Amino acid sequence: MCKGLAALPHTCLERAKEIKTKLGTLLQKPDSTIDFIIPYPEKPEKPPKAQKPSPEEALQWRDSLEKLLQNPYGLASFLSFLRSEFSEENAEFWVACEDYKKTKSPVKMAEKAKKIYEEFIQTEAPKEVNIDHFTKAVTMKNLVEPSSTSFDMAQKRIFALMEKDSLPRFVRSEFYQELIK
Repeated sequence: MCKGLAALPHTCLERAKEIKTKLGTLLQKPDSTIDFIIPYPEKPEKPPKAQKPSPEEALQWRDSLEKLLQNPYGLASFLSFLRSEFSEENAEFWVACEDYKKTKSPVKMAEKAKKIYEEFIQTEAPKEVNIDHFTKAVTMKNLVEPSSTSFDMAQKRIFALMEKDSLPRFVRSEFYQELIK
């Protein structure tokens, strides 16, 4: 086998190594050596103290999922509601994507991309989100060379699903009704 590999043209070997390097980070589990160099998982940041919103502020959430998700108390309430319905994967994916976009280090970005892919995107993932085949294919293609926009299409699809389905259910829930009193 080594003789056959050595006989390949030099450029083919370089190309094979390049592809292996690009896909290796994303698709393979990290070596224990890498675990010692790069702490995995990254130390979580302390969440900001969430102050309960005024009823007027909470009323704005019924018309704007974006405002709801940007408010720490609103996000926490929304996640609690979704957990009570066993349907929190979409909101958790959205949060993971927002965190991913803030990542500056290419190494950490690749680690987070792999984690998000394995947890939410790949078939049979523990918290697989419901995205169409085309969106999944585009996302997978984007992950060959992870960037801050790798999950944008999937995140927009999930946002639209939450806006159409989860937000109306949340607005009718006791979680929300208590906030607007």
